[in-house]
Formats: sequence, C-alpha cells, structure tokens
Amino acid sequence: MLPTAKTQRPRDASIAIALILPLAFFLCVSTSSSAEPPVSPSRTTVPQKNTKGQDAPITAPAPQAAPPARPVRSVSLVTPKTEMWPDQIEANGNVMPWQETRIGTEIGGLRLVSVLANVGDVVKKGEVLARLNPTTVEIDLESANAQLMEAQAALGQAAATLERAKRLAPSGGVSKQELTLYETQKQTAEARLSAARAQVKTQQLRLDSATLVAPDDGVISSRSVAEGAIVQAGSELFRLIRQGRLEWRAEVNGETLLKLSVGQEVSVKSPLGPEVKGRVRQISPTIDLTTRNGLVYVDLPLDANLKAGLYVSGTLAMSKRKALILPSSAVLHEGGLHHVFQVNTDNKVEAVEVQIGRVKGDREEITSGLDGRSQVIAKDIEFLKTGDSVNVQEAHEG
Repeated sequence: MLPTAKTQRPRDASIAIALILPLAFFLCVSTSSSAEPPVSPSRTTVPQKNTKGQDAPITAPAPQAAPPARPVRSVSLVTPKTEMWPDQIEANGNVMPWQETRIGTEIGGLRLVSVLANVGDVVKKGEVLARLNPTTVEIDLESANAQLMEAQAALGQAAATLERAKRLAPSGGVSKQELTLYETQKQTAEARLSAARAQVKTQQLRLDSATLVAPDDGVISSRSVAEGAIVQAGSELFRLIRQGRLEWRAEVNGETLLKLSVGQEVSVKSPLGPEVKGRVRQISPTIDLTTRNGLVYVDLPLDANLKAGLYVSGTLAMSKRKALILPSSAVLHEGGLHHVFQVNTDNKVEAVEVQIGRVKGDREEITSGLDGRSQVIAKDIEFLKTGDSVNVQEAHEG
C-alpha cells in the first residue's frame, strides 16, 4: 500500500533537520577558532605533540637585548719625576726627659707643713714647691747669732788689751812674753769669731733649706711626699724635667750608627698622627755588647705632643740619592702588591706591577717597574682594570 501525502511530510522534515545540525556545529567551531587572540610577534610558536598525540603550540622566549656599552672615562697621565731624596733609617726608642732633676731636702727630722706643687705643674726657677717646719732651725740660728756676738766681744777685748800692751812695751811696763800672750789671745778670739760666723751661715742655710724651690724652669714629673710627713736628709721629694725638654733615644744598629752625624733631621711618629721633627743632638760613643745597638739622642721641639716614657718609631735621614717619584694617587696598593696603570696605543688600560721604596708625604719612590719616560694614570685608579677604554685628556710631570 502506497504512503499517503500526510505520512510523506513528517519524513521529509526529519531528513532536513538531520542535514542542518552538522552544518550548524561546523559554523560554531569556526567562529570560536576565529575569536582566539592573535599570537604576539615577540614570541615564536613551535608545534609540539600534546598528550593525545596532536600538535600543540609552544611559546619560545624572546631574545635578550644587549647590555649598554660601558662609558669611556677621561683620565690624565703623569710622568715620574726624578729628585734627590735622603736615605732613611727606621728605628725605635723611648721618649725621655732631656735632663731630670731630683729635688730633695738637705736637712732631716723636720715635718713637711705644705706641698705647693703637683705632678704636671709647670714651674719657674725659684718657685716654692714645699715648706718644712722651720721652728727648730730658727732656734739654732738664734743660738748661733748669740755665739757670734759673744765672739765679737771677746775679740774686741783681746784687741784692746794687745793695743795697751804695745804702748807699754817700749817703757818696759810689759814684757815680751806678756806681749806674745796678748797677741795669741787676739788671734784666738778672731778664730772663734770666724767659727761663730760659719755657724750662723750653716744655720741660715738650714733655714733656707726648709723651703724647697725649683732649681730651674720645667715640669714636675714626680712627687713622692705628702703633707705631715717627717722627711730625712737627702730624701727625694720631687722630680723636675728641666725646661720641659724631651728627647727621643733611638736604638740603631752599630754599623748604621757610624753613618750618622750630629744635626741630621729626624721624623718621629706620634700616636696622634702628625710626625714630629727633631734633630740629632748626640750619638752614643759606645755600642751595647748584648744588642749590638747604640743610642742616638734626638732633641724634640717644646711643643711636641709626646710624653716621657712613650715607645715610638721614627725615621733618620742620611745622605741623599736620586729617586723616581710618583704621587701616591697614581699607585694602587692592594693585597701587598703595588700597581700603576698605563694606556696603550689603543687607549686601553694596562696594569703594571711596581716596587715601592721611600715614602715622603703624598709622594712615593718607584724602585722598579717604570722609568723616567713612562706615563701612568695620575688619579682615580681604584676602579680601573686591564682592558678598560679611556680617553686621555692631559699629561704632566709628577
């Protein structure tokens, strides 16, 4: 039996729907693919298999940009300078007083009633340092004066008696024996008077000694008494650095000692920094048999900020000789080595190792590695290295 028209329409509609659905799915997939963002030109897509065996895009990193070129520094060059520099001897020694006076008392058994000076005081010659109780000495002086007056009276009487005897002698009133006796009595009275005067001077000196004074200008370096103490004759009460003068006693090898002379310049290193200038005053005439060293006595200026007893080092200047000199700013000291920097024909930096000799202020002696025609970078060398490009601005003599 043939199908009717009614049954034919639903069948045709089902076929049409079946054909449209795949087409709609294909259009949706195409639209979503075209909506993906474009690949950045800075990254490269490389195909790679995914977990399902299909090709998947991989993004590779973009190449790095080259670092900027190091700027070219401008430098100035310096040529070593030849000068006459004295040879130097390094030495050590103690700072000591030029002369240290011990001040004591000449009398004993007296009490110290006042002490007017202390350690570190600057005193003048004749200034009172201390006083002893003078009571007993004053009594002895009064007794000596009384004896002096008695001796003067006895001498006056003996002189008058002798004068009368001389007038009577020509007439026979006085024998020669009596005249001789009267002359002896006068001489004895004169001797007693001299002894009495000496005793008065002695007691006066004892009284003067009860007051201790400074024997010279200087600085009190020691005080060994206190008020109320009973002092003994000859005991030390103070020490005085005469005129405040200090000296450096440098210990120098015996062979080197022979090369030194009085008046040579000396530089003493101070713990406070600045060097102290001095001159050789005296050279020891002997050499110690144990150490084989001798002493060089160096006068120091009065304004030297040093103290007696310091152990310091210094430099003694000797005869002069030629030296190749560079400013310290042109020499790099690092790790026990010394370098300078030269510039080659390609304007590249080259490091040159040198040896250092004597140093004087901000200048240094070059003993090897350079000659008088060499040119090196003058300053700001701390961050230079071999191969750096530089621009030479000027050149001058060091």
